Amino acid sequence: MTVDELLTALVLLIGFFVVFWVGKMVYTLLHRQYDLNHELTQRDNPALALSLVGYYAGLVLSVGGALVGPGVSLVDSLIALAVYGLLAVVLLNISWWVCDLLILRKFKVNDELIRDMNQGTGVVVAGVFIASGFILFGAIQGESGGILTAVVYWLMGQALLVLASYVYDWITPYDLHKEIENDNVAAGVGFAGSLIGIGVLIGMSGSGSFEAWRESLLDYLSFALVGLVLLPVVRFLTDKVLLPGVSLTDEIANQEKPNLGAAYIEAFAYISGAFLIYWCV
Repeated sequence: MTVDELLTALVLLIGFFVVFWVGKMVYTLLHRQYDLNHELTQRDNPALALSLVGYYAGLVLSVGGALVGPGVSLVDSLIALAVYGLLAVVLLNISWWVCDLLILRKFKVNDELIRDMNQGTGVVVAGVFIASGFILFGAIQGESGGILTAVVYWLMGQALLVLASYVYDWITPYDLHKEIENDNVAAGVGFAGSLIGIGVLIGMSGSGSFEAWRESLLDYLSFALVGLVLLPVVRFLTDKVLLPGVSLTDEIANQEKPNLGAAYIEAFAYISGAFLIYWCV
């Protein structure tokens, strides 16, 4: 690494932290109904901490899409970082409302995070942020069609996450929202893993060079459809191969203390499966 490359990396890193700081301020302004520092340090709220870590992870992924994109010069890279980084901040925060209104639609997310300190809800919110971060990374990174393309890909990605939430709710024998609302962290972990898996798959499918709307959207939707179809397949394989001899449903929802370890394995299966599907298809 030359001195020029080192200085360029340092300038871009500073630019990243500026955008990251803006993202933190925007999040704080949009959630003024509670004091973030008080919740984290005085109440030791683990549910809010989970959701916030998910937001930060999604923000790193989103802004990272601007950093790894092609930049002819340092100035071009800084412009891309500013434009796409700030766009990512706006869209990622809108993803929170998508989660509240459409994904965890049967209860109020803030009530569960703040009043009940529900870690099951916190991990699902984190999953939505991380999935949205992968989607934005793919939409922003590479030779894209510009801001419009990034916004359209993000919109489609959010719609697909909502659809995935319905599919997951349908394939689980238990009442997903009831289990999460009742502080079942294991149910939340499995659900979050499925959302991240879908986000990984459609985010990676959108990271290639943008050629034309028809061809690019066809590839995007094809990978998403494969992911949605394989959700029940992955859950079945997790049940029979990774956890042989036991019922995943029983471990998560039909015992007094839900098995968080089984939920971790289920979440891993969805996320790793997404990478394998993309690499193989």
